[in-house]
Amino acid sequence: MLEIIMSSIKSRQLTHSALASNIDIHDVTHFLLELDALKRVNRRSYVTGANRLENSAEHSWHLAMACWSIAELFELDVNQEKLLKMALVHDLGEIDAGDTFLYADTRGDAHLEERAGIARLQGERGNGISNLNEIWEEQETGSSTETQLLKVVDRLLPFLLNLNTNGKTWIELSVTRSQVSEAHAFIKDSFPSIHDWLAAQIEFATQQGWLIDT
Repeated sequence: MLEIIMSSIKSRQLTHSALASNIDIHDVTHFLLELDALKRVNRRSYVTGANRLENSAEHSWHLAMACWSIAELFELDVNQEKLLKMALVHDLGEIDAGDTFLYADTRGDAHLEERAGIARLQGERGNGISNLNEIWEEQETGSSTETQLLKVVDRLLPFLLNLNTNGKTWIELSVTRSQVSEAHAFIKDSFPSIHDWLAAQIEFATQQGWLIDT
């Protein structure tokens, strides 16, 4: 029986020989290394259980998993494939643009450099994702249910990390209660239960002295 199974496995090919002959594996690996560069982009939040900053690749993975779990748990009517793809490409533009802190004065212009970075990646040799630009643009400017959920979870995760690292980033960068409240206010309309939880945690963080009470 084992020989039959092994024979069956060996007989399967993942690629069509005619198609594979036209693809340069050097190009494939070139693009994979381009994606790897996201691991070198540090964010401002610290990971739990370690005294180091989270990188954008870690955040993208966490975002995808969190969106998937929340969508399933709350039985949301979303396109899972679309949602997960948007989560995975969400921060790819930061390979060129770097991460912009949520409360930075330049936050409003961050999308310009990120969009240019996505356009560069779209044209890189070895990229098999023909609609990379389209997926990124949807998560950036779209209004679909998937986009709304993505934006909620994208705000929730760094908040959660700050909360569970004793407000380390908030303290280091002198973040105020009003800044955090305003940045998360939009969640009240799309996901009230998460917003209520956030509001209670903002109050707690302020009482702990992690957020400046202004």
